[in-house]
Amino acid sequence: MGCIGLVNLSSFNPYRPVLTKTSNKHYDSRRSSMAAIRSESMATEKLGITIEKNPPESKLTQLGVRSWPKWGCPPSKFPWTYTAKETCYLLEGKVKVYPDGSEEGVDIEAGDFVVFPKGMSCTWDVSVAVDKHYQFE
Repeated sequence: MGCIGLVNLSSFNPYRPVLTKTSNKHYDSRRSSMAAIRSESMATEKLGITIEKNPPESKLTQLGVRSWPKWGCPPSKFPWTYTAKETCYLLEGKVKVYPDGSEEGVDIEAGDFVVFPKGMSCTWDVSVAVDKHYQFE
């Protein structure tokens, strides 16, 4: 049930995707790869911070991210309070943000598109120097 034949292990390449037919339904590899691309660019929320890993360039262009002001800092640790909603895109760096009242941190790194809510107080623990575009609303 589900197997079409035997696999010759002497010619097996673990890096080459292998498709097996498990039903009579047609397998559309384009649809599954597009779904994978969409799922990679979906935003997630953790402790009030929204993060989208590696958003498509088309989104960054549409929002005008590359024309936003830039800010950077060396490795350091400091408190911060957001008096307005901030949207930013990290070009370089690695940060762990600890919202006040939480011992758990949120990891942010180069390629992340991040939204911090207005009113959030937190501590930034920068382990790799940060360079980012940002916009306050």
